[in-house]
Amino acid sequence: MSTQATEATASLYRDYARRWFPGHSELYVQWATGVANTPELLALVSELPEPRRQPNLVFAAARFHGCPDETFPQLQKYLGAHWPAIRAIVLDHATQTNEAGRCATLLPALAMVAAQERRPLALIEVGPSAGLCLLPDLYSYSYDGAAPLGNGSPLLRCSTTGNPPIPRRLPEIAWRAGVDLNPLDGTDPDTVAWLRALVWPGQDERLERLDAALGTLAALASGALQAAAGAPLLLSGDLNERISELVDAAPKHAVPVVMHSAVLAYLGQAQRARFAETIATLGCRWISNEAFFMDAANRSQQGSDANFFTLALDRVPLARTGQHGAELHWL
Repeated sequence: MSTQATEATASLYRDYARRWFPGHSELYVQWATGVANTPELLALVSELPEPRRQPNLVFAAARFHGCPDETFPQLQKYLGAHWPAIRAIVLDHATQTNEAGRCATLLPALAMVAAQERRPLALIEVGPSAGLCLLPDLYSYSYDGAAPLGNGSPLLRCSTTGNPPIPRRLPEIAWRAGVDLNPLDGTDPDTVAWLRALVWPGQDERLERLDAALGTLAALASGALQAAAGAPLLLSGDLNERISELVDAAPKHAVPVVMHSAVLAYLGQAQRARFAETIATLGCRWISNEAFFMDAANRSQQGSDANFFTLALDRVPLARTGQHGAELHWL
């Protein structure tokens, strides 16, 4: 492995230790710093394809395999003893986090569409992972500590500024579907274990929220929980190739709403422009919750703060949102 590759890997892990992990997972700060300063581990990680070297993926794979959430020396020992198996997990999995908390920031936009259209919604998510964000009508919400809206689980808490239009009731969902390159079965035990491994150590509230949302999905899939829209229909494929198919399949009495969170960053500019052009021809509504949003000329525009997403409805920015749904700052 070249010195250039290991230096790049060390720089990547130091960057995560400085920028992304602090305030969210102090154990991951320690792990990333340790890897960056350990030549033997840098050599192992640098042998991975470049997109697979990111610390959150490597650490999740180690934890999924059985590495305990302990100090860096334990991680170093575990990676050294089990690297071939951990490497295989890294190559076979992706960081498909499925953050149900984002429904708290999506809800005002969904309610706006429902009020404007006066029809039930047919939700179509691109990049849904296991489909947890397709269940907004089955959760409950508390904005700024107010009494909960809805009676489902989990209870999603969100702080706001700018007087967002918080609905008085949840919108009616008539259908839910999505397309993902690798849709996940949120009722499969191995998939559940992988989704749990993706939650960073120390994020106990986020893990509880994931478990509760997966419990709701499992109850819906088994029939123990009844809902008009039923369980999500998740298709495998490229979003640009299959989005038209899903919009066409939506019930005619419902308004199709295409939505996505943290997906555009994985597309090139040409793919984003194609997606925007396609959406414009489908007669659907479009809710985007991304670091990017598409302007009228189908160009991706960066939000004003890299630590927040931009919530947009039909290309019009509405709010800055916390990446996990805990903050909503109305514009």
